[in-house]
Amino acid sequence: MADLPGARVLPPLPPRRTALKAALAAGLSGLLLPSLSACTPTDRPGTVTVAGGEPGGFYLEFAELLAAALQRHGVAGQAAALTTGGSLDNLEHLLTGKATFAVALADSAAQRSAVGDPPAVGLTAVGKVYENYVHCVIRHNSGIRDIGSLAGRTVAIGEPGSGTSLTTPRLIEAAGLSSTAGTAGGVTVLNLGLNEGLAALRDGTVDALFWSGGVPTGAIAAAHDDVGLGFLDLSPLLPALRAKYGVFYDRVLIPAGAYEGIPAVWTVGVANLLLCRSDLDGQTVKRTVELLVGHAEELIPRSSLGIQFLSPESLINTAGLPLHPAAAAAYRELHG
Repeated sequence: MADLPGARVLPPLPPRRTALKAALAAGLSGLLLPSLSACTPTDRPGTVTVAGGEPGGFYLEFAELLAAALQRHGVAGQAAALTTGGSLDNLEHLLTGKATFAVALADSAAQRSAVGDPPAVGLTAVGKVYENYVHCVIRHNSGIRDIGSLAGRTVAIGEPGSGTSLTTPRLIEAAGLSSTAGTAGGVTVLNLGLNEGLAALRDGTVDALFWSGGVPTGAIAAAHDDVGLGFLDLSPLLPALRAKYGVFYDRVLIPAGAYEGIPAVWTVGVANLLLCRSDLDGQTVKRTVELLVGHAEELIPRSSLGIQFLSPESLINTAGLPLHPAAAAAYRELHG
C-alpha cells in the first residue's frame, strides 16, 4: 500500500528511558519551559477528577499519573483517577460534571460533540496527549491473515462506553464485512473490553479482539507471553474510513519488538485527547498545560515505549476539536 499523508513511522526502538529523554530534549529545545504558575489554596480547585479507562490499559494508567501530578504540583488540593469503560463513558462523565478532565479518542469526541440535545458545545481540548493504536489481536496459530478472514468468526469489539466500541464497527464496515452474523461476510460481535476480551481470546471463545491503546499495552503483552499473539494489518482500511468519517485516522506502525517476537505491523491510529468543559476555570487549565509541557516525564506510563507521548508539536494537534481558550493562550505563551 502506498504511504498515506500523515503516516507515522516510529523509529527503531532504543532503550525506553533513553528514547524518552532524547525525545523530550529534542522536542523541548527552543521552547520556553514553564514553572507552574503560582497558586494558593484559595484559587485552586479543592478536588479534581480525571476520567480514565479499564485496568491494564493506557487510559487509566495515564489518568492516574496525571491525577498524582496535579496534586503533587498543587494544581488541585486533591486529585483522583476514575476507572471507566473508556472514551464514551469519559465524555459523559465530563459533560455531566462527574469528571474535571477526561481522556478520549478524537473520533469519539467529535461524534459526541455533533449530537445531543443541545449539542455538546462545551467540550474543549487541553491537548493531544498521545497516539492510540488500534490493535486487532489474534492468536498466532489461528490461521487468520487479514481482516477479511474474520467473516463468519466471532470478535470482541470493546466494552460498551469505550472508544473502541465506536471505532471497531467502522473498521468492520470499511472491510466490507457485516456485524450481522449468519449473512455473507457476517461477523459475530461481542461487547467485551480488554481484559474480558483477552480471556475469551485465550480460551477460544473469540477469534479476534479489537483494542485501541498505547504501545505496548501491558495486558496484551502479558497475554502474549502466555498464549502467543499476533496482529492484523488494518492500514488498507484507511481510505474508506477517511472517506466516510473524516481525517481522524492515521496510518501508524506498531514497531517490531514492541511486543516480544512480533514483527512490525501497520495499523490505524487515532489521536487521544485530554479534554475538559469550556466552563473550567482558565487558571486550572493553564497550570495543567504547564504540567503537560514542563513535567512530561512524570506522565509516561511505565509500560510505554515513551515515544508516542506529549511532544510539544503534537500537543496542539487536537484533530479539529477546539482548544480551551486558556489552553490556546498557554501554548502561545510557551512558544513565544
